[in-house]
Amino acid sequence: MSNLELLPINIGGEWRLGGGDESATLYPATGEVVGRLRAPSLQDVEEAIQKADHAFRTSGWAQKKPHERAAVLHRVAQLIRERAEPLAQLQRLDNGKPINETRALVASAAGTFQYFAAACETMEEAITPPRGDFMTMSVYEPMGVVAAITPWNSPIASEAQKLAPALAAGNAVVVKPAEATPLLALELAKICEEAGVPKGIVSVLPGRGSVIGDAITKHPLVKRVSFTGGTSTGKHIARIAADKMMPVSLELGGKSATMVLEDADLDHAVNGVLYGIFSSSGESCIAGSRLFVARKLYGNFMERLTAKAAQLRVGDPADERTQMGPLITAKHRESIESYVQLGLSEGGQLRTGGHRPEGALYERGYYYRPTILEGVQNDWQICQQEIFGPVLVAMPFDNEESLLEQANDSVYALAAGIWTRDYKAAWRIGRAVQAGTVWINTYKQFSISTPFGGWRDSGLGREKGRMGIQQYMEQKSLYWGLNESPLAWAN
Repeated sequence: MSNLELLPINIGGEWRLGGGDESATLYPATGEVVGRLRAPSLQDVEEAIQKADHAFRTSGWAQKKPHERAAVLHRVAQLIRERAEPLAQLQRLDNGKPINETRALVASAAGTFQYFAAACETMEEAITPPRGDFMTMSVYEPMGVVAAITPWNSPIASEAQKLAPALAAGNAVVVKPAEATPLLALELAKICEEAGVPKGIVSVLPGRGSVIGDAITKHPLVKRVSFTGGTSTGKHIARIAADKMMPVSLELGGKSATMVLEDADLDHAVNGVLYGIFSSSGESCIAGSRLFVARKLYGNFMERLTAKAAQLRVGDPADERTQMGPLITAKHRESIESYVQLGLSEGGQLRTGGHRPEGALYERGYYYRPTILEGVQNDWQICQQEIFGPVLVAMPFDNEESLLEQANDSVYALAAGIWTRDYKAAWRIGRAVQAGTVWINTYKQFSISTPFGGWRDSGLGREKGRMGIQQYMEQKSLYWGLNESPLAWAN
């Protein structure tokens, strides 16, 4: 293993080496080690959660007025912006995303803290309409210790999306980053500490989800879990949560449909479809991985799409011209390759891609060409199972009824895209398609002010938006008696 020094992790506000197994994070473009650490032991997990609970009860964080917590979150946003380039470069090394994409994710993380600072400061509680000789109020209280379990594909953005509202609500937060990408969570914890978040309120416990994530989720002091990742893991967390009667937010997998109608603007649609599936190397839960094109348009559209896909620049994530970087690990690339072979064995045909790029640049990294398969049917495994890579399946459709039937025929319901000039058709299809997010004449655009989440096997609950803080709070009703005489019942 590399000579790099072991990195300390944050255990209940203490920066020290974990007591568990040693692991390394690898740069996916070369396979080189960029960071080494020891995962926490189960005793470390217990200590972190106990200290988080103690900090929640004694540090004063939960009792701060909203504008006081907001000031700290604004400082977090400011520090992220001041360190934007080093953070972007670190995320490039941690998971291999192209540098322009990691810069955008760092900016997004800063914006998330800024947004929830404002939402915290302006969140209103309610005096509800009176129904008797009493005044009624609805208020919100922080939960205590909450857990944020984050994925490897967009670390700093995902961690900010959970950490910012949980802190804004007044909680203590235990962050469990993906085993492959722990570095950004550790940096974010340092920034929170410097910004004024009290010691022990934030912990970062990297490691295997089946060990560290399980221990966190099962702990009786953990009052809520917010998880982004695979559907099977999400269902496992949901079963644990059910036994604890604990609320969860689960942002899981997707097999999102992109629909190109006859009247679509082809320039917009071609570029949008390419961006929807091949940006982030397809390692995105909302990737537009199922393409439905109006049959009259199909031949021309696919020619243009294939030509542009073949020209996408796959290469060094440090090069600002790169559009697609490597995949996260060699094992994940092998999984994607097996899916492509499955699609071909089912009867699909390759339009482009389906192989690793050749040349010295690609020899050590986990690269794969953007891939398009056609001649497939929507009920095939290649069209139903999430691949989480740069693989698009394309199918023609004949009418709106069959389009919706196929688009909705999936266990997933996370996102969808519609390309049309007909606003009435966009409205009909946008309301009828089963998905948590629908993009119309655009794709994969996000706003922290707009709720996000999925249906069915794509998850439970919502993140983002003004109400995102309340996901990390318990609602309480207060009744104030206004009657002049004693309650008549005892008379």
